[in-house]
Amino acid sequence: MLGLMQDVPLTLDTIFRHVEQHHGDVPIVTNGPGGPVRSTYAEWADRTRRLGGVLDTLGVSADGRVGTFAWNSQRHLELYFAVPCTGRVLHTLNIRLFPEQLTYIVNHGEDEVVFVDRTVLPLLWPLIDTMPTVHTVVVMDDGGTNEVPDDPRVRDYETLLAAAVPVPFGVVRDENTAASMCYTSGTTGNPKGVLYSHRSTVLHAMAVVAPNGFGIGVDDVAMPVVPMFHANAWGLAQAAPMAGAAMVFPGAMMQPQALADLIVAEGVTFTAGVPTIWQGMLPHLAGREHRLRKIGCGGSAVPAALSEAYREQVGLPIYQAWGMTETHPVASGGTLARRFDDADEATKAARRARQGVPLFGVQARIVTAGTTEELPWDDVATGELQVRGPWCAAEYHRPDSPGELTTEDGWMKTGDIAALDAFGTIRIADRTKDLIKSGGEWISSVDLENAIMSHPAVAEAAVVAVPHPTWGERPLACVVVKPGETLTEAQVLDHLRPLVASWWLPDAVEFIDEVPKTSVGKFSKKDLRSRFAEYPAKE
Repeated sequence: MLGLMQDVPLTLDTIFRHVEQHHGDVPIVTNGPGGPVRSTYAEWADRTRRLGGVLDTLGVSADGRVGTFAWNSQRHLELYFAVPCTGRVLHTLNIRLFPEQLTYIVNHGEDEVVFVDRTVLPLLWPLIDTMPTVHTVVVMDDGGTNEVPDDPRVRDYETLLAAAVPVPFGVVRDENTAASMCYTSGTTGNPKGVLYSHRSTVLHAMAVVAPNGFGIGVDDVAMPVVPMFHANAWGLAQAAPMAGAAMVFPGAMMQPQALADLIVAEGVTFTAGVPTIWQGMLPHLAGREHRLRKIGCGGSAVPAALSEAYREQVGLPIYQAWGMTETHPVASGGTLARRFDDADEATKAARRARQGVPLFGVQARIVTAGTTEELPWDDVATGELQVRGPWCAAEYHRPDSPGELTTEDGWMKTGDIAALDAFGTIRIADRTKDLIKSGGEWISSVDLENAIMSHPAVAEAAVVAVPHPTWGERPLACVVVKPGETLTEAQVLDHLRPLVASWWLPDAVEFIDEVPKTSVGKFSKKDLRSRFAEYPAKE
């Protein structure tokens, strides 16, 4: 017997219509060189429908890919909805990619039009002749002064919008239609495309809105610091409108002081970004009055010392989530279970350093590498973390190696090494490629980094494997000291001795000016491994 409920597809125009009809007076703020620019969802909705007409005017095909090369802004949010709500596919392009990677991604995705902020136009335009499928570049003037090329392929966003006729949405009938695509950062091989559907996007947004996710509601002011060009903006660009929450966008004003001032001035209640963002922003937020109730963090493991510093100096710890581009990206959240209500702060801090429980809709397991043999949930056994669920990718877009992402029994390989406790709470031990195998035993670079960063004089720390003739690999600690502080190798090792096993102690400590970062702000251990590839072995 089938149920007798209406079959309404889960498409992005349902989120659009909801916020348009019920939350039109809610503010949207975009920061810029001249200060905040203010609007409302009602004004945004009218512009978004007009933008749908612009896509018709530009001749974008029915399911054409539309690239965006832009900061977080209201205009970018207009693209986030106008493109998929007219049946096209939004393709967010990372503005920090190397030129060769950017060209590869645009060509692999077969973008027809690219919308670009004027402040980053010089990063894109010199490459345009290497992108044969792109016939139009639309410039969005975000306050930059860069010269706009006198070329028939270049159009102005506001001019096009002023002349456009609003179009109705609702053309997408199949919720499994592609809505947007993001490419992985390509740390090994070429970047890989992840193609999100309307259904997966709506379900992911519902999970993010829920209390065990980010818990966004109509009384929130949400500010995505995580770039809208990275991993679907962690779902915030759909979740906040779904909830009717006000939105604040930092635009190109991404300096720590500017971000902190915007959080305070605009009464932001929820924000999210990678650990390096919060590391830099802490001295600018510490001790100030604010309305923040939750600070989301992901992209890489959150050092317990950083979370505790926020609890002590800002008044609330960092909320850790876990996921990846292939999981839309949020797959688990660090909301503490009620059994920790009466725990001491040290216990709570240790639990917050974990990656949390899978959000409803996502299942997780750990297996012996290369098999489907499940390992016990005892918080001791570690294995490859695998997930499945309605917003987990089944395959890459036009993959080089079909079937590389999922197992024979349908679970997605994450590339993370993790342990699960009795309640299925995730503890990431490392990325597969970042584990250090010394004398046949594994050393977690993540655990070592967390231990090092608990030293009060350490600003950043990354641990990589260096070759060793006897042990195969040994850990090398790369440490950045806080301004005004001094630190020696002996002091670092003395700090570590009571915290880790003796054979985990790094063979050496290198003091560096800064840990290199990837295009999305994660530590780039690939660069460190290359830099120290010939590091002399300690006997």
